[in-house]
Amino acid sequence: MSVPRIRLSEDEFELIKQLRKKGVATELVNQCDEAGIPLSNVRHFWYKSDKFSIFSKNNGLQLEDVFEPIIKDIQRYSPTIRKIKRNKIKNPHCLILDPSDIHVGKLSVNHESGESYDVKKAVSIVDSGINSLLQKASGFPINKIIFVIGNDCLHIDSSSSPVTTGGTSQDMDGKWHDAFLAAKDMYISAIEKCLPLSDVEIIFCPSNHDFMSGFMLAHTIKAYFRKSKNITFDVSIAHRKYTSYGKNLLSFSHGDGAKLADTPLLMATERPEMWSNSVHRYIYLHHIHHKQTAKFMAGQDFIGVTAEYLRSPSASDAWHAKKGYRSPKAVEAFIHSYDNGQVARLTHYVDSDQKVCKCGVLLYHNYTQGWICERCDG
Repeated sequence: MSVPRIRLSEDEFELIKQLRKKGVATELVNQCDEAGIPLSNVRHFWYKSDKFSIFSKNNGLQLEDVFEPIIKDIQRYSPTIRKIKRNKIKNPHCLILDPSDIHVGKLSVNHESGESYDVKKAVSIVDSGINSLLQKASGFPINKIIFVIGNDCLHIDSSSSPVTTGGTSQDMDGKWHDAFLAAKDMYISAIEKCLPLSDVEIIFCPSNHDFMSGFMLAHTIKAYFRKSKNITFDVSIAHRKYTSYGKNLLSFSHGDGAKLADTPLLMATERPEMWSNSVHRYIYLHHIHHKQTAKFMAGQDFIGVTAEYLRSPSASDAWHAKKGYRSPKAVEAFIHSYDNGQVARLTHYVDSDQKVCKCGVLLYHNYTQGWICERCDG
């Protein structure tokens, strides 16, 4: 027979809230200090007052206890970011920066997959790629930068084991939280490089490796720049994102959802007004790590929609190397004219670090001996 739970009156509930907030925890700590008892060893205690005798079970720190000081620090951190005033540009252009499928946290070793990759290298490659692409774009009159984040930026989506959102095991370099913090700093650095050049629109694409942690990373970036008047955000969990620039209708998604052949009709169906107001339409996809372009023709010499998969800067891990999945590694960007659509494509290629011995064996990098061959002394 179940025993009905006793309901507290409003006065009793308020009093207990006050005890939680002010008296009980503080007094418990004081008593433990006086007796020399570690607080973590206390599992049960009684609290007695004029109105109540309360039995409490202490199962360790509660989430609110852990996050309360963090939340207060975040609330106190409210830097004033001055709005940057821009001069009007004639013949304006938009730069799309889209570092795709970075996989921060992926581990590859040269002697197994022919390439090396870890957290430090992932961040370094993207940092160099952003510098290179901004330099290449400097000859264009840019009045807007669309910076695409997400798309498997993080390699795993679990704190207990190195697996993706769907549970697929991965080769992981270091801890998940180290990868998260490295990716956060990487994005912040890249956005801060863009801001002096033009206003920035951040677009987040949810993805299959880091569906949850990628969403949290995107909102962390938004919180960091929340007071900037020169940055706008679309960091919702929606799979397909749309934005417009002049006569351009632009769509971004990871590429693991709708079939490629369905994406143009989805664009027209999901954004009919934007479709009718546009002349040039582009869909930027990711996920497959190599270049693939499809043009859906609407008439002679007129491109109705162009859909394009982007390259990834990340190295092949053991599984991809075993399957023979090889493609050029790169960070890509695109220039769109306000009136005339895509007018330039910019690519920063990643140099391969593959080293092969004269005997034909992949060299192995030993941190004490350098590059060595497991077959000979070459």
